[in-house]
Amino acid sequence: MSFNYDFVKNRNLYFIISALLTAAGIIFLLTIGLKLGIDFESGSRVNIQANETLTNERVEEEFKSLGLEPESVVLAGNNDQANVAFKGVLSKEEIAKLNTHFEEKYGESPSVSTVTPTVGRELAQNALIAVLIASVGIIIYVAFRFEWSMAISAVTALLHDAFMIIAVFSILRLEVDLPFIAAVLTIVGYSINDTIVTFDRIRENMKLEKVKTQEKLAEIVNRSIRETLTRSINTVLTVIIAAVALLIFGADSIRNFSIALLIGLAFGAYSSIFIASQLWYVLKSRQMKSKKSRPVESEPEI
Repeated sequence: MSFNYDFVKNRNLYFIISALLTAAGIIFLLTIGLKLGIDFESGSRVNIQANETLTNERVEEEFKSLGLEPESVVLAGNNDQANVAFKGVLSKEEIAKLNTHFEEKYGESPSVSTVTPTVGRELAQNALIAVLIASVGIIIYVAFRFEWSMAISAVTALLHDAFMIIAVFSILRLEVDLPFIAAVLTIVGYSINDTIVTFDRIRENMKLEKVKTQEKLAEIVNRSIRETLTRSINTVLTVIIAAVALLIFGADSIRNFSIALLIGLAFGAYSSIFIASQLWYVLKSRQMKSKKSRPVESEPEI
């Protein structure tokens, strides 16, 4: 895009794109839902420590010989450790059987942790509460530091980003677990930081000029976005490089975390440039129109 690209003029296009993506995400969430990990549903994790190299196929066969069907197997360390997840809580008899089997096989009993349905619901509720508390805190800070219309615009943009991560995970059938929640909260912090940089530039530019018309307001918003655009793009590219490195070289246990980061970074950059400031422009324009339409009280006759 050219340096003189009009971000404000095409705001309705960006709003329509986001609305369509949001609608598609809602449809997928209502129809196929999320693939919840055992952090949010009842389940068990078994951590195996071996004295030799393991493979996914070998670990799965070991459990199948015990009559157990693993949900997933993730190797760690030098492939001498395995984290095995099961949907549903293992019984005491099943735990005793696998402890005996693996102690005889590798000389060490595996560690077993379980999540009951009650704990799973509590974790899900706490994750939602964490996002809501973060959003309320951001609204208060931005409203105090800037103005209420910027606070509403910023939080709308970051909730847009968080929802898009959730929607993509639903579409791709990727597992939602605690690292996923950590990624969402990370993106919330990153997205609001990028948005505030643009808002701060808008505020500084408005101090230098008297803004009495919507045309002048649009000019200031466009100029502020252009002035911070290079910084926004460079920042997101450097973080994306780090996220890609985590995805390629990181352990399987943080793969979904890395994917969520990449999705959030992409939508965070989009919302910071094309959604937040344009939404603020709409709110500010309505505020200006409201002030102009107020009747002027006539002075009392003497």
